[in-house]
Amino acid sequence: MDKISNMLINFTKMHGLGNDFMVVDNTAGNITFTESSVKSLADRNFGVGFDQLLVVESSDNVDFRYVIYNSDGSEVEQCGNGARCFARFVQEKRLSSSNPINVETKSGVISLFVNNDNTVRVDMGMPIFAPSDIPLLLEQNSTYQVEGHEVGCISMGNPHCVLIVDDVENTDVEVIGKLIQNSSLLPNQANIGFMQIINENEVILRVYERGAGETLACGSGACAAVVFGNHQGLLSNSVTTHLRGGDAVIEYEQNSNVFLSGPAEFVFEGQINI
Repeated sequence: MDKISNMLINFTKMHGLGNDFMVVDNTAGNITFTESSVKSLADRNFGVGFDQLLVVESSDNVDFRYVIYNSDGSEVEQCGNGARCFARFVQEKRLSSSNPINVETKSGVISLFVNNDNTVRVDMGMPIFAPSDIPLLLEQNSTYQVEGHEVGCISMGNPHCVLIVDDVENTDVEVIGKLIQNSSLLPNQANIGFMQIINENEVILRVYERGAGETLACGSGACAAVVFGNHQGLLSNSVTTHLRGGDAVIEYEQNSNVFLSGPAEFVFEGQINI
């Protein structure tokens, strides 16, 4: 369609560990979202309110296309918590009987498996370390200095910087997150993770996300943090990540794919005029 004014759409509100989403079936291809319409829908006072808008679209190559918009209207490459909600949504809406479900994202294809207890295990693919592919305007190294902070930089289909901190609850996540996020060394910005290591199998994580600020959970951020800690020799191959909204389990062995497991919950359904 050419215009989206005065169009009533169905949506489902979901969350993964408190990271909340508006999910829309656009397999018919008749809805067009603009930056301004996404911002309006994301408004927690006058709209639906969400961290990200997830759109289910048709794909010629795999089961679906998975489109993600941040609350500021920008389209992003990946969202791990959203991927779990995406999987449960297409099953509950009977859009697919496949399991696993293969979906095409802006950064590649990922595979989603819904477990019997309705948790979802997401194959997030292999982490990317090459600075040009993150992107990061520095030569490749194990850690980097960005705006005076030592960070690990990894892409999980979307860019991440990870800081290891002694006490995550007493770290100024917003101030430091904004500072690093807006560095000229990160041309596409990045999600900034703050990780406190409890032991080799357990961490606490807070994430300041692009286009959303700090969220209650970030699935791709949890993956990036565990990958970084693993490569630093600090974490094992299976790590429980305590996020503000709950726990996710990350499985990772070097030179292989990263797997993210956790819940995906339905909150409510409705219709809204856009």
